[in-house]
Amino acid sequence: MGYIQKGSTRYWRGISALFLGSFVTFALLYCTQPLIPVFSEQFKLTPAYSSLSISLTTGFLAASMLIVSWLSDARGRKLIMKISLLSSAVLAVVVAFTNNFILLLILRALQGIMLAGFPAIAMAYINEEFDPAVTGLVMGIYISGNSIGGLAGRIIVSTLADFFSWHIALAGIGLVCVIVSIWFWFGLPDSEHFEPKRRLIKEMIPALTKNLRHSELLALNAIGFLIMGGFVTLYNYIGYSLMSAPYNLSQTVVGCIFFVYLVGTFSSTYMGRLADYIGSSKVLCLSIGIMLAGCLITLNGNLYVKIIGVAILTFGFFGSHSVASSRVGKCGGTDKAQASSLYLLFYYIGASVIGAMGGNFLSWYAWDGVVLLISISLVVALFLAVVLFIKETRYKVCTANES
Repeated sequence: MGYIQKGSTRYWRGISALFLGSFVTFALLYCTQPLIPVFSEQFKLTPAYSSLSISLTTGFLAASMLIVSWLSDARGRKLIMKISLLSSAVLAVVVAFTNNFILLLILRALQGIMLAGFPAIAMAYINEEFDPAVTGLVMGIYISGNSIGGLAGRIIVSTLADFFSWHIALAGIGLVCVIVSIWFWFGLPDSEHFEPKRRLIKEMIPALTKNLRHSELLALNAIGFLIMGGFVTLYNYIGYSLMSAPYNLSQTVVGCIFFVYLVGTFSSTYMGRLADYIGSSKVLCLSIGIMLAGCLITLNGNLYVKIIGVAILTFGFFGSHSVASSRVGKCGGTDKAQASSLYLLFYYIGASVIGAMGGNFLSWYAWDGVVLLISISLVVALFLAVVLFIKETRYKVCTANES
C-alpha cells in the first residue's frame, strides 16, 4: 500500500489518532504544572523543588527516548505507542492517590518513562507513512494536539484543584486520558512502510554518533533544547507571579490563562504549512523571534499586556517546534526514529534543566529573573536558526549556479 494521501479515510483516521495521542502526552506530561504553587504551599517547598514534579517527568522521558526508539525499530511503531499512552494514563490516576511528595515524584518519573513511547515514535511514523508532500502539515496538526492537550490538562486540573483538591484534579485528567488512549488503540492505521530492524542496543551508537556529527541536526537539537526550556520555564512560574500581589488571582483564573494555548493549535499548523512553501529555516527564525518578543512583553506590569506576551510566546513556540521537528525527520535519512528521539532527548532535557533553573532565578530576581533566563535561551536559539538559514540560502545559490 502507498503513502497515506491527504483526504483519504486512512488520512483522517491517522491525523485524528495522532492528534489525540499528542493530546494525551501533553495533558499528562504537564498536568502538575498549575499545581506547582499548590505543592509549594502544602508541602512547604521552594519553587525549584516543587517544579521537580515537571522536571523529573520530562527528564526521565528524555532519558528513555533512545531505548524506546530502538525497541520500536524491532517491535513496530503502533504497538509501542498504544502501550505508552494507556499505561501512562493509568499511572496518572495512581498519582492522584498519594499524599507523599517523594512518592509523587517517583510515580511521575515512572510516568515519564512510559510516556517516552509516544513522541519520538509518532514523528517517525508520520515521516514513514504519510505522503512527503503533506508531512509538514501533518506534523503541524500532530503538534497542535500538544497545545490542546496542554490547555485541557491545565484547565481541568486548575479548576478541579480550586473547587475540590489536587487529588481529584489529577484523577480527573487521568480518567479523561484513559478514555482517549483506548480510542487511539483502535483508531491509528497500521504501519505499511515500517521495516523491522533487529539490532543490538550497542548498534545504536553509530547511528547516534552519525546524527551528532550532522551539523544541521545538532543545531536543531540545540534549538529544541532552548525553545522548550524557555517555554516550560515561563509556564512553570507564571502562576507564582499572577497569584501574588498586585494581581492576587485565584487558581481557577490562573488556569484560564492557559487558554492562550489555543494560539499554538493555529500556529503549529500554519507555520508547518508555511515552511512547506517558503522554507523551514526562514520560518524557524521568524517563530523564535516571535517567542523572544512575547517573553519581553511579559515584563510589562499590566495584567492584560502580560497575558498578551504569554500568548505571543506560545504562538512562536508551537510554530518553532512544528518546523524544527519536521525538519529533523527529513534530515534523519534511514534513521528517522533515532534522529527524532535524539531531537526530543535534547528537547525534554531542556525542559528539565532550564525549567528547574527558572525556580532559582525566580527566587533570586523575581519575574525579571525568569524573563532573563528565557531571553538568553531564545537569543542563542535565534542565532542557531539564523546560521541554518544562511547555510540553506548559500546551498540554494550554489545549486542554482551549477544548474
